[in-house]
Amino acid sequence: METNLELRVATDIGGTFTDVVVYDPSEGRYSTAKAPSRADDLAGGVMDALGLVIEEPGVVGSFVHGSTVGINAFLQRRGERVILLATAGASDIYRIARGNRLDMYNIRYRKPVPLIPRRDIIPIGGRLDYRGNELAPLDREDVRRAAERIRSEGVRSVAIAFLFSYINPGHEEAAAEVLSELLPGVSLSLSHQVAAEWREYERTASAVMDAYIAPPVSRYMADLSDRLAHQGMPAPLRVMQSNGGVISARAASERPLQTLLSGPVGGAAGGVALSEVLARPNLICIDLGGTSFDVSLITAGQADSSPSALLEGLPVLMPVVDIHTIGAGGGSLAYVEAGGLRVGPESAGARPGPACYGRGGTQPTVTDANLALGRIDPDFFLGGNLTLDTRAAEVALQDLGEHLDLDGDSLALGVIEVINAKMSQAIRTLTVERGIEPREFSLVAFGGAGPMHAVALAQELGIGEVIVPPDPGGFSAWGMLQSAVRQDFSEAFFRDFDDMDTDDMDARFTRLSELAVASLLGEGVDSDQISVIRSLDMRYQGQEHTLTVTLPNGVSPAREDPFTTLRKRFEATYRARYGHSNPGASMETVNLRLTALGDVGRPLLQANYHPEQPCDEPSKTTPVLFTAGSFPTSRFNRETLTPGCSIEGPAIVEEATATTVIPPGGSATVDRYGCLIIGAPPL
Repeated sequence: METNLELRVATDIGGTFTDVVVYDPSEGRYSTAKAPSRADDLAGGVMDALGLVIEEPGVVGSFVHGSTVGINAFLQRRGERVILLATAGASDIYRIARGNRLDMYNIRYRKPVPLIPRRDIIPIGGRLDYRGNELAPLDREDVRRAAERIRSEGVRSVAIAFLFSYINPGHEEAAAEVLSELLPGVSLSLSHQVAAEWREYERTASAVMDAYIAPPVSRYMADLSDRLAHQGMPAPLRVMQSNGGVISARAASERPLQTLLSGPVGGAAGGVALSEVLARPNLICIDLGGTSFDVSLITAGQADSSPSALLEGLPVLMPVVDIHTIGAGGGSLAYVEAGGLRVGPESAGARPGPACYGRGGTQPTVTDANLALGRIDPDFFLGGNLTLDTRAAEVALQDLGEHLDLDGDSLALGVIEVINAKMSQAIRTLTVERGIEPREFSLVAFGGAGPMHAVALAQELGIGEVIVPPDPGGFSAWGMLQSAVRQDFSEAFFRDFDDMDTDDMDARFTRLSELAVASLLGEGVDSDQISVIRSLDMRYQGQEHTLTVTLPNGVSPAREDPFTTLRKRFEATYRARYGHSNPGASMETVNLRLTALGDVGRPLLQANYHPEQPCDEPSKTTPVLFTAGSFPTSRFNRETLTPGCSIEGPAIVEEATATTVIPPGGSATVDRYGCLIIGAPPL
């Protein structure tokens, strides 16, 4: 690559591969690469991937990273031991949790297992009332005794969650001051800083989650930053957040909870950018990699999001892009259970990987099935960087097939049908089960294995159009390059909607705006590139849950029609979510929300795609087995296809990061942005 100081780089760690995307604005082109992820050294896997495409690290001007450290620490229960300081008399809030059943019809249902045992919760004297007024002062001796126990037991992370601290954080701040003095170097997570919102259990759980992942996230960020600096990369490290924006590694270390869903969100961010470019407001985005299948929605050009999330039944209060994830991917293992064929969620990972990798794996996987069916070219996997062992895949499938009286081909088709059924249900969870009709959406497929299964999923759901973006294997990393620097702020605001003091609301939003702008300036964003979005959490009086409604034009209703527009927006949002509304009913507000966005440039796809060596003819024809039988199938090199070319199925379109399967009856064309647009035939 030519030397300049504007290269923009993004990396995304997957369970099997680490992806890297490099954008060179001088040429207006992207470069992509994959390297096996290192489970025992994630930063090493990132450096391996960078080494494939970056010859001179000193020319990188922007670096964005999707981290899986926090979510892995949580899912594998390998986070830090946490001590929780809670208000005396109410210290069991975290253990009691909620009384509702998350799985109502499961007779074996058990409440989610908390991250800390009851013995690690220390009650601290002091009490505030529900308005934040002090009823009893903080007992600093209790805090000092807690500090002594924390020191003696070698605990390195502490969560502090006192009653009503979201209104008055004084007691939490005082306790943190004592601990900082007595326990230098110990990580502190204060609930009012993690989530300044009501709901004592959810706020406490969020603080505990933050404390649980804080040390491993901080260590990882420091390790990766040091390695990048050692390689001579001057660009500051930025990290993808669960809300779809990015923040600096320093801010991520201070607020690690915001990075919990860092990896999967890149695909949704890419979906938003693709929606804008292609003028398709409604997209279902599917990301199928080696170990997981992620689904997200783009509606009216925006990623479907929520102010909170549940992770394995444990709540976190933070803005998140709604992503539904299941254990399904190219490395998902096939096995027999209770006399039937099962696929996933267990994965072969990067090592040993599928049997066809030749690294010691013996159980058949989805990748082995696709290879045996002829859908993957064994000599062109990862652009030819990894030659697959077809015979090893066939042996693994035959061995398992003997347990079900199936030959290898029949078992391979069965593996694909089982995994497709699981993925179709995952899409229904975000669409049909919420009253959303999938037929009104286009399906965007990415990840290394997404385009291989996309048309079959579209057929199952009645979706007529599948879009495969350029370099689909690195699309999540590409999405990170489209993301703005983002900070979210919230504040409790319990008010009767009809009697709301708009002057008070204006003053609160102004204060939050000042904090937000200062925060983004500290992130290196130019002041003229900062914008803010103001919104309210609203509900009908007497209800428990809220809906977030954006204020008109990002300004307060004091400068607009006072309440009519807000009421209409709330009722429209309510109807979209629940299918009805209650016009004229009394409403109330619960929280103020402010989102600050810093535009650092978006290298969107341009309508000037043209291959360097154009050729629309197939490179060869090979037999491929589909459900309807074996068909001679044309194989195309995607890097040579020109805009406007037409491909009739059955066909295989191959590229370095993915393989696209077009079944009999399907057709495809390449648009002016380089996207592969596929018409899915009805079943």
